[in-house]
Amino acid sequence: MGRSLPSNIEAEAAFLGAVLIDNKVIEELPIPIRPEHFFEPVHQRVYDRVLTLLDRNAVVTPVTLKPYFETDEALKELGGITYLARLTADGQGLLAPRELAEQIYDLALLRELVTVGRTLVEGALDTSEDVAPMQQIEEAEASLFKVAEGAGGQNEASSFSAASHKALGLIEMAINSGGNISGKTTGLSSINQKIGGLHDSDLIILAGRPGMGKTSLVTNIAFNCADRYLRDKADGIEETVGAPVAFFSLEMSADQLATRILSEQAGISSEALRMGKISRDDFQKLSFASQRLAELPLFIDDTPALTIAALRTRARRLKRKHDIGLIIVDYLQLLQGTGRANDNRVNEISEISRGLKTLAKELEVPVIALSQLSRAVEQREDKTPMLSDLRESGSIEQDADMVWFVYREDYYVASKEPKRPIETDDQKVHEAHAAWMAEMERVFGLAELIVAKQRHGATGKVRMRFEARITKFSDLADDDIRGEYDEG
Repeated sequence: MGRSLPSNIEAEAAFLGAVLIDNKVIEELPIPIRPEHFFEPVHQRVYDRVLTLLDRNAVVTPVTLKPYFETDEALKELGGITYLARLTADGQGLLAPRELAEQIYDLALLRELVTVGRTLVEGALDTSEDVAPMQQIEEAEASLFKVAEGAGGQNEASSFSAASHKALGLIEMAINSGGNISGKTTGLSSINQKIGGLHDSDLIILAGRPGMGKTSLVTNIAFNCADRYLRDKADGIEETVGAPVAFFSLEMSADQLATRILSEQAGISSEALRMGKISRDDFQKLSFASQRLAELPLFIDDTPALTIAALRTRARRLKRKHDIGLIIVDYLQLLQGTGRANDNRVNEISEISRGLKTLAKELEVPVIALSQLSRAVEQREDKTPMLSDLRESGSIEQDADMVWFVYREDYYVASKEPKRPIETDDQKVHEAHAAWMAEMERVFGLAELIVAKQRHGATGKVRMRFEARITKFSDLADDDIRGEYDEG
C-alpha cells in the first residue's frame, strides 16, 4: 500500500472555519499562509477568494462566498454551498487558529520536500544526458533553500501590485534616510548620493588596475554596512539601511582583512600592525577597536579556488543562518567555473558573471564583485579606465547592473617622478622636480569612483579622499568637494 503525501484536511477545514467566523484571524498569523499551502484543491480556491475579498475590505462569510462557488463542481461533491456553512458550525478552529496555520504551513513544506527529493532521485538515476553531479547538487541546494525560506510553491511571476508595493517601500526608505538611500548603505555619502545605495538583486562590478584600492574600498563598504546594521539594531531601528555582510576573499586571508579593518578603526598604519611596530597607546587603541568590532555581523570566507557553484551554496547557507544582506567577492577572476567551460576562459568568465547575477536575484541582495582590468590602460596616455578595459569577457559588462572603476591619479603621478636634484644639478632639473612636486600635491590622496554603467540612473564620477596609510576611503570635506561632483 502506497503512502500518501503529508496533509491534514480536517485542520484545513477548521482553519477556514475560524477565518470565516472572524476575518481578523488572518491578520494575527505568525506566518503567511497562501492558497497553495492547502492540500485540498477546494480549500485552495476558497482561501484564495477569501484573500481577494479581504483585499477589497469586504466582510467574508459563507453567505458572501456563495455566489463564487455555486457552480464549483468539486464543492458539490463535498455538499455544495452547505459545506461552507458547515465549516463555521462548531467554531473549533477559533480555539487555536495560530497552531492550525502552523501545521498547514509545515505540512506544505514537507510536501515540497517530497517533491524536491523525488526530483533529485529521478535526476540522479537518469544518466541518459551528460552526467553533471555538481550541477545537480547545486540545483538541489537551491531547491532546499527555497523550501527553507518558505518560497517553495510560490507563483513564478509577481503581480504588478506586489512589485509596485515593494517599490513604494524602497522609495519610503529613501525619504526616511534623508533622500539619499533606497538600498543598503555604502557608508560614503558621496557614493550614496550618486547611486541611491546598494540595491537588492543588483550585481555591481568594481574594477581597477592593481594598486588602485579596490579591496580597500569594498572592505570599507563591508564594515560600514555591517556597522550601520549593528548600530541601528542597538537603537531599536527596524528599517535599517545596514545589513550583515558576507565577504568571500579568494585573494587575502581572513586575518589580513581583519587587520585592515582594525587598522582603519584604530587609525594605525596597517604596515605598523603587521610589523608589530606600535606603541602601548596604539595597542590600547587597537584593543578598544577589537572589542567594539567583536559583534560586527561581517562573515569572511577565505576558501581559495572556489567554484561559482560552491560560492552560491555557501552564500545560501549564510543567508539562511545569518540573513546576510550584502555579498562581496574579491575577486571574480579567481573564481572557477563548473569545469565544462574551463577549456575556454571567456566562456568560463561568462558563466561566473551570470552565476553572480543569478545569486543576487535568488537571494535578493546586492552582490559586489571585484574584477581586473586589462593592461590596455597602461598603454594609453590617459589612464582613466573605460568599459572596454574589463578583462576577458564582455559578459561582465552585460550581466552587471552597475560597473564602477576606482582611479587614483596620484598613483600614476608618483610613478613619473623625475630625477631628484642635487645642489650641482642644472636649473631645469630643479624646475622639473618642483613642477612634479606641485602636481603631486594637487592630486595626493584624491580618488575617483567612476560609475561607468548604472541601470537605475546617470553615470559619472564621485571624488573621495584615500588615506593609503590606513587604507581608508572617505568623503571629501565640503570645501574640497565643491565643483568635484559630476552629475554625468
